[in-house]
Amino acid sequence: MLLHGVALLAVFLVIEGRLAQRPLIPLRIFASRTLSAANVVAFFLGSAVFAMWYFVSLYLQQVLDFSAIEAGLAFLPMTLAIIIASSFAGRLVARFGAGRLLSAGMALIGVGMLVFSTLRPDGSYLGDVLLPSLLTAFGIGLSFVPVTIAATAGVKHDDAGLASGLVNTSRQFGGSLGLAILATVASAHTTGIADGGRISVSDLTSGFHAAFIVGAAFGLAGALSAGLALVRRSWRGRAAAAAGE
Repeated sequence: MLLHGVALLAVFLVIEGRLAQRPLIPLRIFASRTLSAANVVAFFLGSAVFAMWYFVSLYLQQVLDFSAIEAGLAFLPMTLAIIIASSFAGRLVARFGAGRLLSAGMALIGVGMLVFSTLRPDGSYLGDVLLPSLLTAFGIGLSFVPVTIAATAGVKHDDAGLASGLVNTSRQFGGSLGLAILATVASAHTTGIADGGRISVSDLTSGFHAAFIVGAAFGLAGALSAGLALVRRSWRGRAAAAAGE
């Protein structure tokens, strides 16, 4: 199945790059280093965040014995944190630049995932889940806005819609692949330490730990990518704007 997907992607690139007179995705758009870097960061963003929702939900229901409704309500503080952070993100981009804010947001996600990796089998929502939830949520709110700004700032005005669609696709692709990777890591770790095939709550939580550590690596990789590829460009953009004034 994976090989089929790669083959179809290769066919798509040939059609778009060689055969189509009016390609859906002109490959020239990837000449923008800013857009390409934003897509890499969006991929890491999706890889870390999508899996985080999944594993926190499992921990709440399978370890803390929350019902489905209780688990959903437990995510409300995260939702509020994302809304608050997103509302300030635009102004922070204007002050610090998209690259710096994106790097900071991805770093917060990475730190939040690292704190999640300390979840205890006998833990509690307030003592174990709330803090990393808020850290990760603020990171998400600070990342979604600047990654789109960075993507669209690197292309012509007429290509802004395409650039925005590409960065959303990268985020969704990263989420799908990241969840598959982290679920495999968690399952393999849990199965490997289970005693005689019997999976205890401790074994299950240990598997979550392994997944969150990998997710933290994705988040910190996104922070590093934004720092290396987008911070200087954001600074130059602000300097050029100041010079023009």
